[in-house]
Amino acid sequence: MDPLVSASNLTKRFGDFTAVDEIDFQISKGEVFGFLGPNGAGKSSTMRMIGAVSPLTSGSLSVFGLDPARDGAKIRARLGVVPQENMLDEELRVADNLYIYGRYFDMSRRELRQKIPELLEFSQLLEKRDAKVDTLSGGMKRRLSIARSLINTPELVLLDEPTTGLDPQARHVLWEKLYELKSQGATLVITTHYMDEAEQLCDRLVVMDNGKIVAEGSPQGLIREHATKEVLEVRFRDGDRKAASQLLDQVSVRTDDLADRTLLHVDNADAALSTLADAGYLPLTSLPRRSSLEDVFLRLTGRTLND
Repeated sequence: MDPLVSASNLTKRFGDFTAVDEIDFQISKGEVFGFLGPNGAGKSSTMRMIGAVSPLTSGSLSVFGLDPARDGAKIRARLGVVPQENMLDEELRVADNLYIYGRYFDMSRRELRQKIPELLEFSQLLEKRDAKVDTLSGGMKRRLSIARSLINTPELVLLDEPTTGLDPQARHVLWEKLYELKSQGATLVITTHYMDEAEQLCDRLVVMDNGKIVAEGSPQGLIREHATKEVLEVRFRDGDRKAASQLLDQVSVRTDDLADRTLLHVDNADAALSTLADAGYLPLTSLPRRSSLEDVFLRLTGRTLND
């Protein structure tokens, strides 16, 4: 099956600054594809090129087999877009936001009378249909933005940092809605700097840093390839970290010293902690956990996703 999106040597420059640096990727129908990386990695610039609202500098890009430079209007008519900022009409009612957006796509009043209740029910906003948008919580506004992006029954939905700024509960509610779309066979493209979000939602993803793709694969495949089974996060008393350095190197495959803690990349975190305790190096705090995509990013780039 031909990919919905295909890029080769895709590059975007702003003057002397290269935001996207000769990247290659393909997105297939029905998958959730992610761009993972810190702020400034080039994720949003890539999404804007896919959305046919920002011209590429060089390389090639096709969306639905069309050229964004020549067929931008045709591409945008088949997309749903959820930008970083909600871009909602705050003074209008919830239902009116959907109605007006649907009219941009030349949808008839009859179509919208049927579609709007369906989307409000999907986004758990049916009881808020007559409320003004500026009275909604941040999570509700984000769900409304996603509902609005679905008004034209798009073939591809672009979500740029969909949960940034939301509290944990609102994030998980939004994940449920995105997972429901995924189960219905929707094709989603997500940018995020939350590794747990990428692990939960994405079938495949690319890790970006400084405009380049540094790794590609499934979340679990990337963790297996680039990380150990577990990580032991420890904090030592002043001086103990240096005294224990030789032992730390022995019990771990790799150590990473961060500003406030040391990460020990190990296959068995409990065994490593026991070895340290037996040698008299009991850390002030310790946290055994499984390896994550952030550990992959640290391994590949030498810094965390939030740097």
